[in-house]
Amino acid sequence: MKQHFQNLVDEEEAAIDMTPMLDVVFIMLIFFIVTASFVKEAGIDVNRPEAATAVKKDRANILIAISDKGEIWINKRRIDVRAVQANIERLHAENPQGTVVIQADKESTTETLIKVMDASRAAGVFDVSIAAQEQ
Repeated sequence: MKQHFQNLVDEEEAAIDMTPMLDVVFIMLIFFIVTASFVKEAGIDVNRPEAATAVKKDRANILIAISDKGEIWINKRRIDVRAVQANIERLHAENPQGTVVIQADKESTTETLIKVMDASRAAGVFDVSIAAQEQ
């Protein structure tokens, strides 16, 4: 009987404590969630013009949409043309490597497009692209 009791004690001492492993897995999960980059959208669907030389842009973090009525959208919010520069400065401060991609509807005016491009350059972002669909 004493031998049987000793075997039970040895088995309990030989058990592996899973708590440190769960802590490490939980910390890794938090790390990956915090460092993941999420897809951002401008807020509206834009009917972009087609271009034969369209190239995919990887680090486009500041998306600006211009609707066919001349409305400017950033982060699913309609923005007045006078507030575009301040919004771009804020988004560029959050992600300094980010570029500006303007998704202008093919029915929008060139005047609105130029105002947004000027605002982004005034905000200090000189890497500005215009979105188009590949042919």
